Amino acid sequence: MVANKEWWKPEAPWPKREASGKRVAIFGGRLIDGRGGAVVDKPVILLEGARITAVDVEGRLQIPPGTETIDASAYTLMPGMMDCHIHTAMFNCMTFHNHRVAQWEVMPQLQQMYSLFHAQNCLDMGFTTLRDLGMNSSRGLFTQELCAVRDSIDAGILEGPRMLIGGFTTITGSHLDLIQPRAMPRSGFNTADGPYELRKLARLNLQWGCDVIKTCASGGGGTDKEEPDIRNMTQDELDAVVDEAHAFHKTAAVHCFTTGAQKMALKAGADTIEHMVFSDDETIDMIARAGVPVTPTLAHRTDHAIQLRRELGTAEFVLNKLKRLQPHCYETFRKMHKAGIKIAMGTDMGFEPHFGTNSWELEVYVGLGMKPMDAILTATKNAAEAIKLSADLGTLEAGKLADIVAVDGDPLADIRVLQEKKRIALVLKEGKICADRRPGMNKNVVPVTDWKKIDYL
Repeated sequence: MVANKEWWKPEAPWPKREASGKRVAIFGGRLIDGRGGAVVDKPVILLEGARITAVDVEGRLQIPPGTETIDASAYTLMPGMMDCHIHTAMFNCMTFHNHRVAQWEVMPQLQQMYSLFHAQNCLDMGFTTLRDLGMNSSRGLFTQELCAVRDSIDAGILEGPRMLIGGFTTITGSHLDLIQPRAMPRSGFNTADGPYELRKLARLNLQWGCDVIKTCASGGGGTDKEEPDIRNMTQDELDAVVDEAHAFHKTAAVHCFTTGAQKMALKAGADTIEHMVFSDDETIDMIARAGVPVTPTLAHRTDHAIQLRRELGTAEFVLNKLKRLQPHCYETFRKMHKAGIKIAMGTDMGFEPHFGTNSWELEVYVGLGMKPMDAILTATKNAAEAIKLSADLGTLEAGKLADIVAVDGDPLADIRVLQEKKRIALVLKEGKICADRRPGMNKNVVPVTDWKKIDYL
């Protein structure tokens, strides 16, 4: 028997690169370090290889001889941002004319390439980490394809954000099953029923390499003819799915629109609660006391997003349902924030809005009463804690990975500056410059601007 149960610590889900390599000193104008404290003027961040070795102010930090310098003195430095709930493989309005046509016309192999392209657009805008919570396709679950996108980025074959991949593990006829048309023939083992069959589906997703088990305890908003209060799983089934994730040292994210689903998720031991549209005082208090993070996903519930869905071919029934849900989403967010629930930024970006506009979610939070600094924390420190990566990400501190964004402007004065590509002056991921739009520079993750929409409508 092993006396110390802590003898084994699972590795991070990407290749671990310790601090070694060339030294770089970044000189900034202001620093938002992601911890929520005071803004620091004239910061210097010293890097060695992929990691930060020191953070201080100009004149107080000794720069070793031979250190390369980066002049970002005109900018605000902050941690690389994270979107904790995104679906890069969906047929987004920026790249497809009509999602209902594309799901029949676009082959999964091409859909996989668009997943990479969508993720790259997010990195270009300062989102260095994405938790992609899965997808299915006309030929089965999309877990293997998304894991391949993640692995190609980790291997350095292609440039992109750090990605954690979720595998759909849901019942027949669930909200996530109905992302595809009811009439579509299902191929493969896409859904399961009963605790043991769901354990097998979870294990299959884990075998394929997913980092997160994504499941669904209630109905949702973006699918045809299914109401949000429909139960999507029994407690025994949900317990089995979450237990299986934890048995493999993985996390479980549970889609929960309703208070009943939220209570089920808490009982099962969910690591994050997704959406949380409806609420009452009891569940708000339960979640706050449990300390379980919530990703609100409000960006795609705004009027602008609903209009984008209309233009993308979404059925009027779905559009009306999204509009009816909108005030409940906003009110629940206000209650969560007031109660001190840990909010981790997630957009649920899929069909809309455009990939790369992720920080619009932060503008929505501020519009609902959150302070800009607290909004930034949802995409940095809180996000890293929610996805169990706070040892390496979320704040700019010695020992952390050097995911750094330089912003032309002050996001604490106007959170909207994070939405303008020209104002995202520098993006570094693990010490490597991915985007550089300072004067005289023209490096972008996505250099093309004239891509074609290729669904065959």
